[in-house]
Amino acid sequence: MPDQSKPERRSWLIPAAAVLVGIIAIVFVLVQAAGRDDGSSDDRADAATVKPQQSEWEYRDPDDPMAVGPVDAPLGMVVFTDFQCQYCAKWTHNTLPDLMSYVEAGKMRIEFRDMNIFGDESEQAARAAYAAGLQGKLSEYQAALFADGRPRPKEQLSAEALAALAAELKLDVPKFRTDYASPAVVTAVRSRASDGVTAGTYSTPAFILGGQPILGAQPTEVFVEKIDGMLAAAGK
Repeated sequence: MPDQSKPERRSWLIPAAAVLVGIIAIVFVLVQAAGRDDGSSDDRADAATVKPQQSEWEYRDPDDPMAVGPVDAPLGMVVFTDFQCQYCAKWTHNTLPDLMSYVEAGKMRIEFRDMNIFGDESEQAARAAYAAGLQGKLSEYQAALFADGRPRPKEQLSAEALAALAAELKLDVPKFRTDYASPAVVTAVRSRASDGVTAGTYSTPAFILGGQPILGAQPTEVFVEKIDGMLAAAGK
């Protein structure tokens, strides 16, 4: 059995009971969604063989700056993350590049939800990533924030440091600054953060893949096996 990394959490902020209730809630919601399928219970027994379906947590918005992959991809994944989470950094550095092959092949769409559970600096980084996404540079900016599989120190998540990073990545910095400070971007970032709470996710990273929950920074093989199984079941 693969060694499962435990998701990072802020125990002083969220009581253990709330975490347990949250996990139960997300499983309950997703099982309910799967139950609306016309397939038999045997078909739903194994997540790796369930036909992919769009979960209620996917936006599938063609103008979403925090998503990669075609809107009509047969498989979708929602990633709940935080730019100060060390396990999120490891997953983004080690696993996400392998999953991008499915995105580039048009087989999967990935949508990111920054939870910002580690404080103001997390939200600032999320706003910066959103601003980068508005310039089509989401993946590059995310990779830079999680360089070498580690989150940046808090002092490197200030507005000025984030703008300097945008300059390093050859973004339009005046536009980046305007978008970063935009009330519309702040509202969008906070709304996305609340998605995780609504879904019952109180720790990061967490995932909803083809309507099925995956908790923690699981090894790359876990994601690949489930993705291949779901796509094969869908005949893709």
